Amino acid sequence: MPSSITWGLLLLAGLCCLVPCSLAEGLQGAAVQETVASQHDHEHHEAPACHKIAPNLADFAFSMYRQVAHESNHTNIFFSPVSIATALAMLSLGSKGDTHTQILEGLGFNLTERAEGEVHEGFQQLLHTLNRPDSQLQLTTGSGLFINESMKLLSKFLEDVKNLYHSEAFSINFGDSQEAKKRINDYVEKGTQGKIVDLVQDLDKDTVFALVNYIFFKGKWEKPFEPEHTTEEDFHVDEDTTVRVPMMSRLGMFDVHYCDMLSSWSLLMDYVGNATAFFVLPDQGKMQRLEEMLNRDILAKALEKRHSRSANLHLPKLSISGTYDLQTVLRKMGITKVFSNEADLSGITEQGPLKLSKADGKVKAGSCAKPRSPSAPLTLTSSGSTSPQSRYRLKGLLWNLVRALGFSQRFEEVLLAFSARGSETPDLLDHAGPSLAMK
Repeated sequence: MPSSITWGLLLLAGLCCLVPCSLAEGLQGAAVQETVASQHDHEHHEAPACHKIAPNLADFAFSMYRQVAHESNHTNIFFSPVSIATALAMLSLGSKGDTHTQILEGLGFNLTERAEGEVHEGFQQLLHTLNRPDSQLQLTTGSGLFINESMKLLSKFLEDVKNLYHSEAFSINFGDSQEAKKRINDYVEKGTQGKIVDLVQDLDKDTVFALVNYIFFKGKWEKPFEPEHTTEEDFHVDEDTTVRVPMMSRLGMFDVHYCDMLSSWSLLMDYVGNATAFFVLPDQGKMQRLEEMLNRDILAKALEKRHSRSANLHLPKLSISGTYDLQTVLRKMGITKVFSNEADLSGITEQGPLKLSKADGKVKAGSCAKPRSPSAPLTLTSSGSTSPQSRYRLKGLLWNLVRALGFSQRFEEVLLAFSARGSETPDLLDHAGPSLAMK
């Protein structure tokens, strides 16, 4: 393979979902050896590594959301920062020099304050937790390396992505682009139980290596919406557009809080099992203020100040989807070298230079009365907030979180899993998936 050619590299980040983080077992892989000794010395005193990286991932999610919101104006927003972060972290294992630094700093990690091994250890623990069997929640993640038959990966990179990120490896003929595309899409479709199909639309003719990451979540509301309580009502897409949609409703006790700084209400809903959805509703005309100001610290205070009260909650049956040029977003977040001819991904293979040439995002999700995918892209509007029983209608912006350790734990133990804003159609969808592409 001539070294003068810039060979294609494909990176795909899969299904959008809710992501819990809890204590996971041991460490493997060369990239985390630097942290093993310190872990044994302080195993009874230090927080698990996945808790340590959670604030960075949350900040990355908020930062990416603001960039996407700026690009998307008033259109739907729906993406999975956890999927994207996991795929980029895997890629960093094979990067060097400025390329390596930019990827990790773009993810929010300062390597002068946190050892790189601890970062990968955190992802390892997170993925271990996601793949634990659970009879109440379906939550799985997977990664696949698709390697051209003529290409040989460096053993250290292959070992690290297998041990740290639980990745599988497959030999594939990228010369037959249709068959290669089918192999990758079949892998993702199987891993997401048929919810994501045709993730890969096309493959660059120079692609020699593909890294695929997906996450799948499916659960049930602890207190579901009954179909007989669904009625046709108005849904406000924006200040100028109103559509009639089937609106689900349920009367009950909810944890809520009103934040004066954000001019927004927040509301929490539990899933069956140890998971919780978090919704944010801006006051009329305050969406932009919310998007500009919302961050991890403000959200933590909202969680701390929540209180239980009776409410009549209305959620529409609707769909949301989004397609993004993530290369544009990631460049604005400081990740630029990997897209250029100066990219240094020599830790992946010695057979020719690699660079990231394409990054796309594609996501879908939806809601129903007894939801198949309760990660519904919905947000709250409210009326009668001073009365003993409040009424909440879903309108514009959604932030969904999952806690795996209960509300007694610190907010740093919460990972922001996906973000959404708005809706354009009342159709029902039930799956999601962001993707990146490289060359």
